[in-house]
Order: sequence, then structure tokens, then C-alpha cells
Amino acid sequence: MPGPLSGIRVLELGQLIAAPFAARLMAEFGAEVIKVEPPGEGDPLRKWRKMHEGTSLWWYLQSRNKKSIAVNLKSPEGLDVVRRLAQSADVVIENFRPGGLEKLGLGWDVLSALNPNLVMVRISGYGQTGPYRDRPGFGAIGEAMGGIRYTTGSPEAPPARVGVSIGDTLASLHGVMGALMALLRVKMGQGAGQVIDVSLVESVFNVMESLVPEYDLLGEVRTRSGGALPGITPSNTYPTKDGGYVVIAGNSDPIFRRLMTMIGRADLAEDPALRSNDGRSRQAAMLDGVISDWSAARTVEEALAALDAADVPAGRIYSVADIVADPHYQARAMILSADLPGGQQVKMPGIVPKLSETPGEVRWQGPALGEHTDAVLGDLGLDAEGIARLRATGAVA
Repeated sequence: MPGPLSGIRVLELGQLIAAPFAARLMAEFGAEVIKVEPPGEGDPLRKWRKMHEGTSLWWYLQSRNKKSIAVNLKSPEGLDVVRRLAQSADVVIENFRPGGLEKLGLGWDVLSALNPNLVMVRISGYGQTGPYRDRPGFGAIGEAMGGIRYTTGSPEAPPARVGVSIGDTLASLHGVMGALMALLRVKMGQGAGQVIDVSLVESVFNVMESLVPEYDLLGEVRTRSGGALPGITPSNTYPTKDGGYVVIAGNSDPIFRRLMTMIGRADLAEDPALRSNDGRSRQAAMLDGVISDWSAARTVEEALAALDAADVPAGRIYSVADIVADPHYQARAMILSADLPGGQQVKMPGIVPKLSETPGEVRWQGPALGEHTDAVLGDLGLDAEGIARLRATGAVA
């Protein structure tokens, strides 16, 4: 069944994480994604983290369903290939430093003149404008300046980072959202293409909830709070007697009453001062202590069974081993089996979100460098002689 983005052509001019993850999401839902890579080594992600026979396992996931074409962007003929691809594309996704594409003659002014309906997603550290636009900016810097690092970790320890590239991923999601909104406008005949300007810093900042108004009106500077969520009570990580932890979110009014009743503290369940979240938040330390005393007398399994019976949201903290073994992940097709080159099978994450009529799918894993060069150039109208001539000049590989 064709995906919901079937017929949409995406040209990816990105490396590593932010732009490639955005393009991957679109590829999983049917878009034709043509990834332009430099000849030789290709995208540096091919050599990041853990390897399988010299290629990153992350690469096979990040680049699934994409076509790889190796183009030399230092070659006039190579740049012409990219311009021709942009002319036939619906979306270009890039994460060069601002001004980088312009130096190559591939800026918005050039590509939009060739293709007025083109949507260009530009992901950078600080955005295409502003005093910091020319600074180099990776996801880690976006996390730091966007506010999430300051609020992550234990109050007694330095600011911590989330264990994945969350800044890049948030930028990718904002980029896809912008691309789809702009595409809808074009396809409905409401206007021409446009630029989607995505900043890593702003993508993180956008999920920081009420951080700014709390500071502006109340002088509140939210800082690190460990496993708790300040101002939302009780919601924390609690110890168990077998050395584990359970996460308990008892922060809605009826859930709080059920939780207190279940742990034998009906007095707290009926306390008028604790009837709403603002009152509970004023006594968060006391409530966390009460819940910790209860959980510390039970194993993880015993605590979760009791919480589930009381209809209180709770869960263990999963490692990847827990995720892969979990029957709910499996029932939701969130653990897929993929074939690597050579035939070895490997488990990989499934597709999010789940669409009832036009679900996403994995058609192939991350391709070899330049695997689709000939096919893509053929689609542009080049014959075998023309492709051989480009190879001979080093424009493509």
C-alpha cells in the first residue's frame, strides 16, 4: 500500500543526525528520499558508535528507505546534478551552517528560482538569522542553551545530558512538522514553497513548558530536580527493597486519592490541603517520603502489582534489554527484524506513529555509499554515456 507521502520527493543535503533523521521519518511514510553524500567516506554517521563489518549499525537505521547518490559538491558538474535534483524535488532538507549552501551556489534564491514550489527545511544551531547564526552548533549546544541541561540531573551534581541526541531529534521533528505544513499549502494551491528555519536551540526551548512565564512573573528559576517533576506532585522515582526503582505518577487529583488510599494513608487522601496539585506541591518532600517508605518495603514487582491494581500510573525503568523483551513493544511492532549485508539479522526499532490506513514501512536498510547513483541519474534523463562522463570527471561516484 502506498504511504501517505508517496509521490513526494525529498532531497537530503545533510549529515550526521538532525537533517538525516527528519528525512528518515519522511522516507518511512513513503517519500522518495535521495541522500546526497560526498564520495569516499560518505556521511560521517557511517562510522559512528558500534559497527557491523565496518559500517555503523546506527547508519542502517538512520538511512533506511533512502537512496544514496555520491556527488562531489566541489565539482561544477556535481553541483549541477544537485540543482537538477532540487528542480524535481518537493522538499530539500539540509543542515549546513548558515551560508554554506549559498557559498556552493545552492542557496534558497537559486533553488527556489528553479523550483518555485520547493519547500526547504534548514536546520542549524541558532537559525538562519540573529547574532549567533554563524556559530557552529551541535545538538549538545542546543540542549545547553535551550534550557534542558540546566533542569536535568541531580541537584547535587553538575547538569546532566539525556543519553541520546535529544536536541537533534527535537529539531528533526520540528523540521518535519514545518515541511508537512508547507507542503500542504503548496498541494492545496494556497501558495508557493517556502523556507522552514529550524534552530536546535529553539527546538529544545520550545518544549520547556512554563519556564519563561514562571521566571518573568515569579522570579522562579527551574533547576535540577533528579527524578521529580517540580510543581507536579507526586511524580517521582521511588526505591524498592530489591535495589530497583519504580516511577509513580500520582499527580492528578483522583489518582492521588487512590494512591494514598492504597498505601494505607487515607488521612492524606482526604486532607483538604492536598486536594489539588498546588497544595500537594507545597508538601512535595513530605509526600515523596511517605511514598518512598511504602515502596522501599516492596520489590519492584510487588510495588507495580499493587499500583496497577489501584489504577495508578507506574512503571519500571527499562534498559534496552527490557525493551526488546517486552511483549507490548512486540505486539505494537516496535521491534522489527532487519537483514544486514551478508544476511545477518538484527533487531531495530519500529515506526512511529501508527497510521490505520497508510502505515509506514521499512523497505530497505541504510544503503551502500552511492548505491543508487546510476538509478537517480537515469531518472534525471542521463544515459549511460552521460553517467560515465560524470564519473570520469569525479563529479559523481
